[in-house]
Amino acid sequence: MADLHRLAAGLFVIGFPGTAPDDDVKRLIDDGVAGVILFKRNVGTPEQVRGLVQALKRHAGRPLLASVDQEGGRVARLRGGPFTSLPSMRELGKNRDAALMERVGRLLAFETRACGFDWDFAPVMDVDTNPANPVIGDRALHRDAAEVARLGVALAQGLEAGGVASCAKHFPGHGDTVKDSHLDLPSLPHAMERLLAVELVPFAAYAKAGLASVMTAHVIFEALEKGVPATLSKPAMTGLLRERLGFEGVIVSDDLEMKAVADHFAIERAVVDGLDAGVDCFLVCHHAQVQRAAIDALVAAVKSGRLEQAQLERAHARVAALTRRFARGPEAGSAALGSAEHLRLAEGLDVGTFVGRDPTEG
Repeated sequence: MADLHRLAAGLFVIGFPGTAPDDDVKRLIDDGVAGVILFKRNVGTPEQVRGLVQALKRHAGRPLLASVDQEGGRVARLRGGPFTSLPSMRELGKNRDAALMERVGRLLAFETRACGFDWDFAPVMDVDTNPANPVIGDRALHRDAAEVARLGVALAQGLEAGGVASCAKHFPGHGDTVKDSHLDLPSLPHAMERLLAVELVPFAAYAKAGLASVMTAHVIFEALEKGVPATLSKPAMTGLLRERLGFEGVIVSDDLEMKAVADHFAIERAVVDGLDAGVDCFLVCHHAQVQRAAIDALVAAVKSGRLEQAQLERAHARVAALTRRFARGPEAGSAALGSAEHLRLAEGLDVGTFVGRDPTEG
């Protein structure tokens, strides 16, 4: 079943420690994982980051998605030196200027592409409805759902025009929670009418625009499925996102090692239930043994009949399509930080080094 194992591995984007590829990440790339994600722990100078991404892609010897969380504000893995220190999305959103947000998207694409990245997990499409939210807050573009939709789609279109896949997060909406899903499992009691009027408006616009990917929220939505986070919920992923909103791109999970999932669901159950729910690609961002257990769980689920191999194949086809469109080879990343084009894109946006706690760096 070697082909089945490679098929399953191709549904994962993995994290790893350190500023150089270790043996674990190399072996998992050899096994066929779709991509890698870099965090603060992996990042030094622009030259080091570019060299790390190149080394990973060279080792793969095939298209490999290099991904990063580069939102701006307090969630930015690439900081200092030539990188633009963007203000929070809340501050930028106050301008209500879609052309500005499209330029921000192109700037993010330029800077991430210069380091060899293919996929940026941005923009946040959550609506800023709860001032007490510990994890979203000023990462959201606006309090008004229609403005989030308009501005977020513009940013995503700028990213993709710049050659980097965008990702709308966190579906179906993390903006009104009072718990941080990195630490706990939030729950929202809102009726479907409220979700349709607020939380889902930006994601509906993103789906209609035909953009690349949507990231799931590890949040229970009682109106969709009681007691089950959206990441593992078929009514959320298939019924709502695929069928009702008509989204055709890649559905990628938030990190399955976050406590919202890891403290309540074994990794084996999380990936099997997630794929069955409609998730195409899984982020497992920290531990090689967890990553291997997750891949093995999908293989075992097919062998036992719990999942159909066709489910893996459909998910794999979507991830492969995104890879064909956006993944570039190891010698890509020639965009020059500090060039005239870079400075033009950054003009008027740099506010100095942004100080704040990054809630997504586990």
